[in-house]
Amino acid sequence: MGRLRTGLVAFLLVGAGMTMAVAPGGTAVAAGSGKAATPPAAGCAAVDWGSLPKDSAVAWHKPLRDIRTGGHDCYDRVVFDLLGPGTGRPIGFHVRYVDQFQQDGSGDVIPVRGGAILEVRVAAPSYDPATMQRTYDGKAGQPLPEVDLGGYRTFQDTRFGASFEGDTQIAVGVRERLPFRVFQTGNHLVVDVAHSWRGFR
Repeated sequence: MGRLRTGLVAFLLVGAGMTMAVAPGGTAVAAGSGKAATPPAAGCAAVDWGSLPKDSAVAWHKPLRDIRTGGHDCYDRVVFDLLGPGTGRPIGFHVRYVDQFQQDGSGDVIPVRGGAILEVRVAAPSYDPATMQRTYDGKAGQPLPEVDLGGYRTFQDTRFGASFEGDTQIAVGVRERLPFRVFQTGNHLVVDVAHSWRGFR
């Protein structure tokens, strides 16, 4: 699993040689161990995440630098890091559950393990449009590089789809169709998928 780095402001804590992911409420969990750091919280806050598609049509098209994951008491997280200084400009995205994962461009079906498939499209190509140099080493149909999902409660698989017409497309295999949220902090787009519907409206 790719380690969470200091670029994700207000979500990182480094101590005792271990990188930690810090939730908005302040709970820290191990991000580099490959195992869930703590048992599920008894009182995950009730929030209106839902499982319907979430979209932002804004297209910022900064190159993608990395895709990484982290765990929390109430959800699993995937983070998209974009290159360049943070400008506060919105990052475009389309996130939805799909019956099958079809690669952009070719339409080829890519198998994804899990009870449900969450497809994520981010307006960030895996190459620099100015130089055409690759900035993220995802390969079609393969798991995301350096992402180890051992010990996760919700995430069961990842697959890179394509970087097509300025968007990068991936799939996350999850245990079942669960509520999720999408938000941006600086140059980072964050997708959280809850461990269960309990505590989530």
